[in-house]
Amino acid sequence: MHADDALGFYIVADGVGGNNKGEVASREAIDQLSMWMAGHRKQLDILRAQLEIDDISARAEIRRHLENGVQSACYMVFGMGQIDPGMRGMATTLSALLITNGFAFAAHVGDSRVYRIRDNQALQLTEDHTLINYKLKHRLITQEEALRAAGKNVITRAVGHKDHVQVDTVDLDAEAGDIFVMCTDGLHGYLKDPSEVVELVGDGNIESGANAAIALANQRGGKDNITIVVAQVFEQAPRRIMG
Repeated sequence: MHADDALGFYIVADGVGGNNKGEVASREAIDQLSMWMAGHRKQLDILRAQLEIDDISARAEIRRHLENGVQSACYMVFGMGQIDPGMRGMATTLSALLITNGFAFAAHVGDSRVYRIRDNQALQLTEDHTLINYKLKHRLITQEEALRAAGKNVITRAVGHKDHVQVDTVDLDAEAGDIFVMCTDGLHGYLKDPSEVVELVGDGNIESGANAAIALANQRGGKDNITIVVAQVFEQAPRRIMG
């Protein structure tokens, strides 16, 4: 994970396949994306200022910057696998969130998730890039069949699997009091529905909420790595807790 409170920028990644150096892929992807954002800080500062006048083109440009950063990370992770046979095939999920000047921007690949909590309602900003979700989306299986289906952890997109990847981006308004939750499937895979996210962290006590979320996932099985970042928006800047 990565957190830059000054910029309001957060990243969660989860390596795919322990035998294929998934932990190396996730660390490299985070490093590359955070360096990309730092290297484009001047351009981002200009675009962030334009958000104050609700410039729609600035919002599109920020989404493009995030997407390009994820693509750059993907190219680097893939390249490492081509150079070192021991790393060939390694890949990672990658979810990034930028909270700035009344807006939140997300870029996403894989099955980690980003939620926004407002007025005791959880809105999932990201779509799971999994085989099960693909089948559900295209009405190939029912919700009941999905609960019993095998291969729940099979993802359809990952950073580093190829030298490029399709990146989902989204932006929406962010108000003071909003809480954003980023987590890997090691957490959300044990939640019954998004309402449990609200129950865990929606009261604004984000530190105890993050700890409670981790404890719940462990109580219900906890067989996968659990990563969670919780950021709450204040008037000036977001405050976050990582677990």
